[in-house]
Amino acid sequence: MTPERRAHRPQQTRKHSWRRASSQPATADRPPADAPQPHAEQTPAPASAPSVVQAALYRDGVRVSSPTSLAATFRELRAQPDGMAWIGLARPTEAELLSLAAEFDLHELAVEDAMEAHQRPKLERYGETLFVVLRAARYLDAPEEVDFGELHVFVGADFVITVRHGAAPDLSAVRRRMEEDPELLRLGPEAVLYAILDAVVDGYAPVVSGVQNDIDEIETEVFSGDPEVSRRIYELSREMVEFQRATRPLVSMLHGLMAGFAKYRTDEELQRYLRDVADHVTHTSERVDGFRQALTDILTVNATLVTQQQNAEMRALAEAGFEQNEEIKKISSWAAILFAPTLVGTIYGMNFETMPELKWAAGYPFAILLMAVVCVSLYFIFKRRDWL
Repeated sequence: MTPERRAHRPQQTRKHSWRRASSQPATADRPPADAPQPHAEQTPAPASAPSVVQAALYRDGVRVSSPTSLAATFRELRAQPDGMAWIGLARPTEAELLSLAAEFDLHELAVEDAMEAHQRPKLERYGETLFVVLRAARYLDAPEEVDFGELHVFVGADFVITVRHGAAPDLSAVRRRMEEDPELLRLGPEAVLYAILDAVVDGYAPVVSGVQNDIDEIETEVFSGDPEVSRRIYELSREMVEFQRATRPLVSMLHGLMAGFAKYRTDEELQRYLRDVADHVTHTSERVDGFRQALTDILTVNATLVTQQQNAEMRALAEAGFEQNEEIKKISSWAAILFAPTLVGTIYGMNFETMPELKWAAGYPFAILLMAVVCVSLYFIFKRRDWL
């Protein structure tokens, strides 16, 4: 879409089934919002606040206007034939997206993706409009975990629309960087897309560093026998799967952009910048693949160490049980040896007049001899069986 066509854009005539709202911007009836703060795009807007985080019009790389609503943005863009609109949205409403679709002729499939979110990273071209989905990431030090955000970018001949679902990335920093470099911003929407891609990819570096520290800590915990390390390995492995899904598609996306350099006459300086981003993405993707493999290896080592520890515990229990059995054998043997004279003495200690041995002169020596013979016999029997 050329600036001349934008200046005299006709009314939309094709009707779509998903277009349930009118083409009038949803923010037209809103009271004007306060001027955006320098870091307004860093955190998501509250549910009650306007979804338009920041909007600005640029001409020749310089900001010329800062509209406070979508309606004002559309109106001022029509009045700037050679201008560019950069609209930042955070979790916009359906009506806001539909008003943008009607104004900039955005494809219905891209608008549906931006509404639903939870999309995989991709780059698609609908006529003269590029639709890019990015997964940004940031490392949270306190919980030691990776937080992922989703960013949808519409890039046309005279506009850039960003739709953020999440806290990352910090697009206010991207805007400041571009406004401080008018020569780069003068290259148009493609330069803004490069800056956004560069910010997302640069945001991966702290995540890579944080994950590397986590893996180092996990290795120490594995060999120290920490029982909670298995859960930490699993959680970090799951985050690395998400990280792979965020970084791996970016490699093919950037190569797709580079393949269109000649066709779309991309500025040579911008080509070099995009190649540099592609190199960083490739490096990050390789690091993430290495992290996932390292976590798999650590999990295997941890499972082996746990198995060895369990085997050692079972062996110790078996040895303890064997020793207890030996003690029980000894106790049982001596109990049996002592039980024999007790039994004989008990029998001869009964006071019955009809017992035949009561009048026998050799009865006492016989009883003593019987006790000794039984005890000695039992002793040698148990000794032969290694009970004593």
